[in-house]
Order: sequence, then C-alpha cells, then structure tokens
Amino acid sequence: MKTDQPHSIIYVFYVSIIVALGGFLMGFDASVISGVVKFIEPEFNLTKIQLGWAVASLSLTATFAMITAGPLSDKFGRKVVLKIAAALFFVSAIASAFAPNFLMLVLARMLGGLGVGAALIIAPMYIAEIGPAKYRGRMVSLNQLNIVLGISVAFFTNYLILQAGDSDTQWVQSLGIDQWNWRWMLGIEAIPALLYFVCLSIVPESPRWLMMKGRAQEASIILKRALGEQNAEQEIQQINNNINLEQNITKGAFLDLLKPSMRLVMIVGISIAILQQITGINAVFFYAPMIFEQTGLGTDASFMQAILVGITNVVFTLIAIALIDKIGRKSLLVMGVSGIILCMFSLAYQFNAATYTLTAQAITNLSTEIDIQALHPIIGATFSSDLAFKSAITDMLGTAQAVQFESTLVSAAIQMNGTVILVSILGFVACFAVSLGPVMWVLFSELFPNRIRGIAISFVGLINSGVSFLVQLVFPWELANLGATYTFAIYGGFAFIGLLIILKFLPETKGKSLEELEAILVK
Repeated sequence: MKTDQPHSIIYVFYVSIIVALGGFLMGFDASVISGVVKFIEPEFNLTKIQLGWAVASLSLTATFAMITAGPLSDKFGRKVVLKIAAALFFVSAIASAFAPNFLMLVLARMLGGLGVGAALIIAPMYIAEIGPAKYRGRMVSLNQLNIVLGISVAFFTNYLILQAGDSDTQWVQSLGIDQWNWRWMLGIEAIPALLYFVCLSIVPESPRWLMMKGRAQEASIILKRALGEQNAEQEIQQINNNINLEQNITKGAFLDLLKPSMRLVMIVGISIAILQQITGINAVFFYAPMIFEQTGLGTDASFMQAILVGITNVVFTLIAIALIDKIGRKSLLVMGVSGIILCMFSLAYQFNAATYTLTAQAITNLSTEIDIQALHPIIGATFSSDLAFKSAITDMLGTAQAVQFESTLVSAAIQMNGTVILVSILGFVACFAVSLGPVMWVLFSELFPNRIRGIAISFVGLINSGVSFLVQLVFPWELANLGATYTFAIYGGFAFIGLLIILKFLPETKGKSLEELEAILVK
C-alpha cells in the first residue's frame, strides 16, 4: 500500500476530530455533576442515597445504551446514532438546568446517559472504520483523549461559573448565575452538544456500514477521499472479503463464555472490568470538590483543585498512549495499580490522623446565617473523626443547616495535611490514567477469541458499567456512614486484591498475535 496522501490524512483527521466530540460530551456530561452535588443536596433536601442517584443515574442508562447502540447503528447507520446521541446530550442539558425537582433532574440525567452510552460505543467504531490502518490506533485514541478533556473542561467551567457567581457585575445578576450557579453548570453543555449535532451533518456515513448495506458506490467515494484512489480499491476489496467471511462464520453465543476452556480468559476479563471501577475512580471524578472539601479547603479552593484532577488525567492519558506499545499492558497495570494502592492507603491514613476543633476564633469568622449560639456547647472540643464531628454539628444545628454549612464548618475545624491529600489524589488519578483507564479496553480487544469477541466485550463492559453505577451511588452514603478513612481504605483493599490477580493470571499481550494469545489463554 502506498504512502497516504497528505490531503487524505487531513480529511480523516478532521472527520475523526468531529466524531470524537462525542467522547468530549460524554466526559463533560459525566463529570459536570461534580460541581452540582453541593448545591442540589440542600435545595432538594436529598438523602445521601438520593444524592448518589443524581450522580449515578447517568451510568445506569448509559449501560443500556451500550448494549443497544451497536445493533441500532448496524440497522440505521453510525452517523444517525451519533446525531441522536448529540440531540440527547442537548435535551438532557436543557432539562437538567430547568429541573424543578429531584425526580426531573434524575430523569434528565438518565436521558443524557443514553447519549453517553451511544457515544462511548459508536464514536470509536466509526473512527476505526474510516481511518487508514497505519493511523487507526492514534485516530481511535482521539476519542479517549476527548473523554478526559471533557472531564477537565467540566471541572474548569464549574469553577468559572462559581467565580462569576461571586461577582457583582450586572450581566451575572441579569443571567441569574449567582442564584442558579448549578443550573448554569448543567445547562452550558447544550452549547457543545448543539455544535456536535451541526458538525455531524458535514461528516460522511461510515464506508464499512455503506458496504454492509450494498451501497458500494457511496462507500467508494468516501474511501477515495480518505485513503486515496489506489488504497481505496484495496480497502473495498478487504471489506468485501471480511463481510463475506463474517456471513459464513457461526456467531458466538453467551453460553460459550461459560465453557471450561474460557475460564482463564473470563477470570482476567471480569477482574479487570471490576477493578477499573471498584478502586473509586468515578468517585474521585464525580465528587472531586466534595472530597477536597473534606480537607477543609473551602468551596472555591476545592473547585480549583478539582481542575488539577482533570489536567493530571489528560497528561497521564497522553503518557499511556505513548507507552502502551513500548512498556506493555501488564507492566503498566502492575505499576499503575501498585501506585493506586499506595495513594488510597495514604488518603485513609491522613483522614484517620485528622482532628476537628471549632475554636472561639474560628466561630467569629463563620457566616451569620449559621446559628452560632447553638454551636457553643462544642466550642473547643476536639473530635478525632469526621463522622463524630459531623454528628455533633447535626445534633447542634439540625439536619438542614448541618448539610447546608457542612463544608464551611469542616473548613473551620479540620486540622490535617492538605498537601499530602492533594498529592495522593492527583497520584491516584495519574496511576489510573496511565494504567486501568486506557489499558482495559486494549486488553478487551486482545484477550477474547475472535468468534466471541463482540459478545464477550459487551458482557464485561456491562459488568464494568454496573460496578461504576454502584460506586457512584453509594459514595456519598459511605462518606456519611463509614467516613473518609474507611471509604478510601476499602478502595485500596480492592486494588490490592486486583494486583494479586493481575500478577497471577494476566499474561503480557504486547507483541503477541491474537492467535498466540488465544493459544495461551483458551485451554
């Protein structure tokens, strides 16, 4: 195959960039809620489990969409499903911003979850189907990069909106940003969602899908523009051969996953799927300001440090993309998960060592909205845990006011090493981004035999999404009932178990053909 022509590469690149905006919206939609939880809890008088539902509901419907998006895209086209996803992102953003109550907010988030699941599956599929093999890995990685960029931008816009709300400028007052900051955080996603919908109109349909539907002439025009004329002819021939081959191959069934020969593969696949979420990554992404507030930083500082989480995620995702074919999958996982264990137990130790004392001087600096008189019985008292301190302020102030001013009171009372907390959280994100984040999906594409790869990836992906949902749902409850110390220790414990499984069962897949891996794993 001849060298790709520059104009063809540019065409494929800009098409891939447009399609990968689905990943950006997915990351944005998933993490924007991190800035919202502090405000909706008192406004809608939510329990900790309800707060968890506000965050996790998106993952619930995303799981359903991941199962259905593939078959729908086979029937109606990749581009059509992506446009529907863009529309769902837009409607969800507007509906979330104007939600009058908790139920409507959850329903709006669930609508956005359908877009998240569809974008997660279809965007990389489309890019893989239009890109030349030489650049396919890097083109597909644009989607993963856009996801982490979306997470980072959500942290940043949340911070900017919070800062704007504190100003006295006329436009802030007229737009109600000061009063409805969390609604603006959710609603601003409508802008990139609308841009995505419009831009999708100028990208072509997937040439492979067109070939599957017998529309070879349309596919040929697109492939000639993407690959050059000679390369396009070769690609068309390859696609035709693959389509004919797939029609003659017996499809794998779910029961095939339960065969004794698949035991090792499924142990590894399911373990990695669970490990990627059970170590608490989405708790950190979706509750970052809440976690930082536990350290006494205050709202503004916690939002600012949440931005560092996003930046760290982007930088180390780029490092992973550069290293994964050089160092290897297992090596990255061993290093990354070992780092996760250290960071989680560091967090647990620091929160365990923290003390909480409301001094007379600290009381004088509190907001006049707080019932200072009610707090007098605990002035000067030292509490050795966050649970004991929060329980005391709830007894003194009542549940409603304790929830509303929890962050302020924790900031005033806590004594701990905030620098070590910050380093540990950023270290955790870095270790995840360079290992479990990108490596999991690469492993899934390599571990399973070709005949059942599709159904196997769907199955372990479903487990991954289910664990993600549960982690997000119970995290606020864990902080309120178990405390930060035990919450992070539990995540560290799961990471340790995962490391033992990786060391014992996972072979290094770097440099091995899929046939070699099948011979090693399927026995």
